[in-house]
Amino acid sequence: MSRIGKKPVDLPSGVSASLSGQTIEVKGPKGTLSFTATDDVTITIDGETVSVTPRGSSKRARQQWGMSRTMVANLVTGVTTGFKKELELNGIGYRAQLQGNTLKLTLGLSHDVDFAIPSDVTVTVPKQTEIIVEGIDPQRVGQVAAEIRAWRKPEPYKGKGIKYKDEYIFRKEGKKK
Repeated sequence: MSRIGKKPVDLPSGVSASLSGQTIEVKGPKGTLSFTATDDVTITIDGETVSVTPRGSSKRARQQWGMSRTMVANLVTGVTTGFKKELELNGIGYRAQLQGNTLKLTLGLSHDVDFAIPSDVTVTVPKQTEIIVEGIDPQRVGQVAAEIRAWRKPEPYKGKGIKYKDEYIFRKEGKKK
């Protein structure tokens, strides 16, 4: 039995959900998101809760049960509070600045990197060494943060590069003389 799948997802006030076939659409103050579940699970809306149940006892049905419940919970979280990833720039001369709809990164390369910000996420730069990526879809927020980080991943000797705020960089000892 899926421990996650057994729990129903509560809909807070101001959030409405509608079901058409296997597609659930959740509307809230921040926007609208939808998810299409596989035929292995059944989604039902009972007033202020959404529950997911498996259609059989096969391994795939049990796998989809927990995953589908988590996806529905992410829809509700996304339209109410949203998702956020924080990035830090470490290194001498590493800077970020916002110019319109473009994130300009100075990362010690021979040229500045211009990163075009997608329309479905919001990027803010509170300090020159901090980048905050926010949005309602957790996959898009994580993907944009990963694309920014991919320009200069943190290296293990000095820790220079773009890292997630809660990420720990394992340090290596340098060459011995």
